[in-house]
Amino acid sequence: MDWKLEVVVVPVSDVDRAKAWYVEKFGFHLDVDAQPTPTMRVVQMTPPGSSCSVTIGPSLLEPGAELGGRASLQLVVKDIDAARAELTGRGVDVGDIQVLDPRDGGKFLFFQDLDGNNWAIQEIREHAGAELD
Repeated sequence: MDWKLEVVVVPVSDVDRAKAWYVEKFGFHLDVDAQPTPTMRVVQMTPPGSSCSVTIGPSLLEPGAELGGRASLQLVVKDIDAARAELTGRGVDVGDIQVLDPRDGGKFLFFQDLDGNNWAIQEIREHAGAELD
């Protein structure tokens, strides 16, 4: 049996603000923006080329809430320099490229979204046992 991670729910404090950041700044594709009940709005977006989407809306944070467990997510790219240039060109505050393990080309970028959810981008040129398109 295959188990595929296809949706990650990311807690946010303001759905409209988060949607704008993910779509306009981060470049995600907007898949769904629906309100299944009067008190619940669900927005689903997918990073370009990904089979896993991010959903915001069903899990809302109070503005300024200090919660211990925020989402930690990681994307994989073939060219981290190009990824950093694209994100900084859109106004995303990303850190410098870090090399954590030069044996596997372990280059990373780290940043947070507007609600403090942690994101990492890793450059992987080859997967062991799997194709990277």
